[in-house]
Amino acid sequence: MKPAIAVFAFSLCLAGLGIDTSFAQTDAEAYWNEVNKLDWQHPGAEGRLGQQATIKVPEGFAFLGDAGAKKFLELEGNPPRDNRYILAPTKLNWFSVFVFEPIGYVKDDEKIDPDELLATLKESDKAADEERRRLGLAALHLDGWFVVPHYDEETKRLEWATKLRTENNELVVNYTIKLLGRSGVMNAILVSNPSTLEGDIKEFKSALTEYSFNAGERYAEFRAGDKVAQYGLAALVVGGAAAAAAKSGAFKGLAKLIGVGVFGIVAAGVGFFKRLFRRT
Repeated sequence: MKPAIAVFAFSLCLAGLGIDTSFAQTDAEAYWNEVNKLDWQHPGAEGRLGQQATIKVPEGFAFLGDAGAKKFLELEGNPPRDNRYILAPTKLNWFSVFVFEPIGYVKDDEKIDPDELLATLKESDKAADEERRRLGLAALHLDGWFVVPHYDEETKRLEWATKLRTENNELVVNYTIKLLGRSGVMNAILVSNPSTLEGDIKEFKSALTEYSFNAGERYAEFRAGDKVAQYGLAALVVGGAAAAAAKSGAFKGLAKLIGVGVFGIVAAGVGFFKRLFRRT
């Protein structure tokens, strides 16, 4: 039996991720048809996040591997990228993107100054928008923190959320969790509607209880001689290589790198919610 799920004015009938789009306009129909063609993995499956980690797909969720995630993000208006993975509730009222950075072991003994980090991000904002326009993506402007950066030493998770606005003054929020491992950092990015973000964060964190680094990749398994990252927690918030460049005076040359890294995936949120919440 197909469970009916109400989303604003919509009633979406789902079987796995088979969505009845008879209510939709032509462009939305085409979008959902493409989404349904993707190779979604269902509850009980073990989603592989590259060679570094796995996540057991929880009830009510579905997972996309590398190829499917690449196509999904293209449908959301993002440039094609490899080695991304998607976890989303089957009603698709939000989704999360996973991507691993093999930067080495990040030492977590650094204090975080949110005001300083925000100033660095705003300095990159203009160059980031120029790069987005070059890629044919909508401009986005950083407003500030939605969730101030903070680090949990017990779980080895760094998390924060930025508020951004489109040229039409629409609010977009990107919520990011960075999970520290032995050889690098797994980024888990939540793309959500700001009006439902608090509840979505709870669902997202609950789903992350099924996440684990593979044996040999856990933070506690660090051994002398392993690669160590050249920067710490603060740089993870603003994009490691760009942050290091800022200290050396080469920030402007790498500003577009930080923009794509920090703001790039948020384009998905703009396209996603316009499609999902469009009224007939």
